[in-house]
Amino acid sequence: MPKIWTVAELTTEISRTLSDNDELVSCWVSGELSNYKNHRPSGHWYFTLKDQSSSIKAVMFRSRAERVQFIPQDGMKVLLRGSVKVYERDGNVQLYVDEMQPSGVGALYLAFEQLKQRLSAEGLFDPERKKPIPRIPRRVGIVTSPTGAAIRDILKVMGRRDPHLSWILAPAAVQGEQSPREVAQAIERLNRYGQIDVLIVGRGGGSLEELWAFNTEEVARAIANSAIPIISAVGHETDVTIADMVADMRAPTPSAAAELAVPIFQELRHDVEDLSARLQVGIKAQIGRKREKINRLAASGPLLNPLWRIEQNRQRLDNVSTALQQEMTRFVSDKNGILKLLATKLDLLSPLAILGRGYSLTYSSEGKLLRSSTEANAGDHIKVRLNKGALTCQVLTKESEG
Repeated sequence: MPKIWTVAELTTEISRTLSDNDELVSCWVSGELSNYKNHRPSGHWYFTLKDQSSSIKAVMFRSRAERVQFIPQDGMKVLLRGSVKVYERDGNVQLYVDEMQPSGVGALYLAFEQLKQRLSAEGLFDPERKKPIPRIPRRVGIVTSPTGAAIRDILKVMGRRDPHLSWILAPAAVQGEQSPREVAQAIERLNRYGQIDVLIVGRGGGSLEELWAFNTEEVARAIANSAIPIISAVGHETDVTIADMVADMRAPTPSAAAELAVPIFQELRHDVEDLSARLQVGIKAQIGRKREKINRLAASGPLLNPLWRIEQNRQRLDNVSTALQQEMTRFVSDKNGILKLLATKLDLLSPLAILGRGYSLTYSSEGKLLRSSTEANAGDHIKVRLNKGALTCQVLTKESEG
């Protein structure tokens, strides 16, 4: 009777059979990517590898995926290295990928193009964000290998152009797996130090692999975040890196970077001497013009007769005094006319003026002004005030208005 397998037994047997087949362990497979997915937050990659007639599911765990230098995309032709195994839970045969390379294009070149497009879209290459390089730096910072040819070339050129210039080296590996981090950290250290006017970051020429530290996002962002202007000096004239594009200025070689960063001391001295001579000539010419002006003033006008200004002001003071007196006379005359008019009006309202027209004022013996006959009695003595003089009278009778 044939053996009856359980599902678990069958998948286990298939898995063991595949593991025993050396050709399916660490094998190379070419195909086209499809249904690519970067699973978050695990970072594992899941996709399908297919050709014209078949397909197989594949997975690349995060620890392997982090080593890939480009971003996979659907439709991309790739070359994979991995092992064929069974995912026992679903019974599916899968390719577990350890290495991925683009088919037909170098992985480094593809990674370079993808990073360049992404950083360009962020504006890191825009001319508007680039800082000016100081014309006369007081101190130059250098980020490169302390044992390479680049540092010797830079120091040789700087020493020839300005032997008195101060410089500081932040050593960093410029090739190898640790070089991107070391270069980025060196740039950050010099920025924290702060007493630097310009940075030279670079190395000598080499292959794309040897220059790769300067094509990484870590170095590119360190250059972009630097508060100190940076001159990139990576490789020979034909080698253009991501660092060159982000930097504030690109030099084709380390020697050229030193020439761009450091002016020739003798040329500066000549410029200073020339400016000093021109300044002296200008000052002498200015003094001559001022002296001529003073001489012209001394030959005529106020300086010729110092009392002329006083006489002019004295005459002006007399004119102002006369005008002031005339104005005061007119003002007083106007005010006197107004006062007379007001006095006439007040006189018309005066009780004395009324008495002059034949009227009189009658007071009681107590001096109270009487306005009605009811305020006095027969026999009372009253006083009558006339326009001129007064009369003392006795009331005989009184009459009241009906």
